[in-house]
Amino acid sequence: MSLASLAVVLAVGLAGPALAASRRRAVPVAVGEILGGVVVGRTGLGWVDPTDPVLVFLAQAGFALIMLVAGSHVPVRASHLRPALRRGFGLAAYTGVLAVPAGLGVAAAFGTAHGWLYAVLLASSSAALVLPVVQDAGLSSPPVLVMIAHVAVADTAAIVLLPLAEQPSRAGRALLGVLAVAGAAVAVFLIVRELRVRGWQRRLHRLSRRRNLGLELREQLIIVFGLAGLAEAVGVSVMLAGFAAGLILAAQGEPRRLARQLFGVADGFLGPVFFVWLGASLQLKDLVDHPRLFGLAGALALATVAVHAAARLLGQPLPLAVLAGAQLGVPVAAVTIGERTGALRPGEGAAILTAAVLGLAVTAVAAAIAERGARGPDSGLRQARSGTSAEPA
Repeated sequence: MSLASLAVVLAVGLAGPALAASRRRAVPVAVGEILGGVVVGRTGLGWVDPTDPVLVFLAQAGFALIMLVAGSHVPVRASHLRPALRRGFGLAAYTGVLAVPAGLGVAAAFGTAHGWLYAVLLASSSAALVLPVVQDAGLSSPPVLVMIAHVAVADTAAIVLLPLAEQPSRAGRALLGVLAVAGAAVAVFLIVRELRVRGWQRRLHRLSRRRNLGLELREQLIIVFGLAGLAEAVGVSVMLAGFAAGLILAAQGEPRRLARQLFGVADGFLGPVFFVWLGASLQLKDLVDHPRLFGLAGALALATVAVHAAARLLGQPLPLAVLAGAQLGVPVAAVTIGERTGALRPGEGAAILTAAVLGLAVTAVAAAIAERGARGPDSGLRQARSGTSAEPA
């Protein structure tokens, strides 16, 4: 891969911001980047070779950073969420229980034998998508806090369960790998906390700010790529490593300076490379050759909305229940793992991503309804006068 090829990949990635800017976050940036990759990859013009070793390496690094940012959005330090955590955990468990028969049913209907994978996909959520919506709309009522807790629990559980569900034949080995990465992440967290308590980390960060050394960013990159290296060694996706590194960052609180640095590296460079590579890797011609997979995409999207909307039966407002089903990271991770291991059938990865995009369209409508309700004079979604806000860590 040449530098000119890398420039082409980054230029194609501009399709993401172009679509996202069309209407106030109407289309997630990643969707446009994936579509751009489809156009220049296997399905389209063939300008980008998704098997190029350098591109694959950069894409995996980008995947780890994307999951780090997603994990950093989980509000583990938000004290105002603790009263809602019990109910949010209950909603996540309820949604997970409903997702099992739904996922198995979809797999049986389309003969894919991936029922457990579908169950994880249906029950998953995305803190990185939902929390910015909540923050931008100023939603902070008790049901909103419950939804945030629900999303955080579902997101974390899906990240852990995905590698086990996607390859059940090697679930034992995958579980050991998950435990190894989780144990290493806990050890890193304890070391970082000790450095913080002793004041060494703060002194290093002050020196970094004074002399522009970028030590905060270097520290996070060492953590995330170190965990990702361990994940690769034990046969686990770098997805889990990145998410664990993000949780470590969320637990200690992300400084604004570091947030800007991570944004530059993840959202400005390696993130777009990953999503363009993912789109370039998809062979949508397989989807056309197997028309039933269009039905699979629709069934997965419909089941995702239905499973989350069922939280209305437990008293959760319908727009918030549907909004909790916004997802992109877990489906992307499922396709990435499946494409690499050959676990998915031809066209199945494209069907999974299509379902995620269809679901995003529905959750966008739910978010708009929730926002209008929050601004209405009689709505229970109105922002509390106390000024409590649901800010991501």
